[in-house]
Amino acid sequence: VQLQASGGGLVQAGGSLRLSCAVSASFHSVNSVGWFRQAPGKHREVVGWITIGVRTDTVDYAESVKGRVTISRDSGKNSVTLQMNSLRPEDTAVYYCHADQITTSGRRDYWGQGTQVTVSS
Repeated sequence: VQLQASGGGLVQAGGSLRLSCAVSASFHSVNSVGWFRQAPGKHREVVGWITIGVRTDTVDYAESVKGRVTISRDSGKNSVTLQMNSLRPEDTAVYYCHADQITTSGRRDYWGQGTQVTVSS
């Protein structure tokens, strides 16, 4: 599975950004697609993820972003979007797209390249 993240940039505090993660595999073959971020000098942390369901997806968010971000998928474009609103300077980080598969030999993790998000105060 290959992941291609895009949409990062520079935005003022209070602004919005939309990140997109293009997924090379069918959504039927992945367990979840999510977003992580890593700020300078900090550990990578989860932002949120969408668990692909047979009929209904489940979306979960980190407490730090809950209410400000929305994750959704576009099956037609085979992509997952991270819509971020009310951005704060502490949201500044490199954002990474992640996907995992559950296989007969265990779980497999995939990472996309990061995209920089910078929020100015």
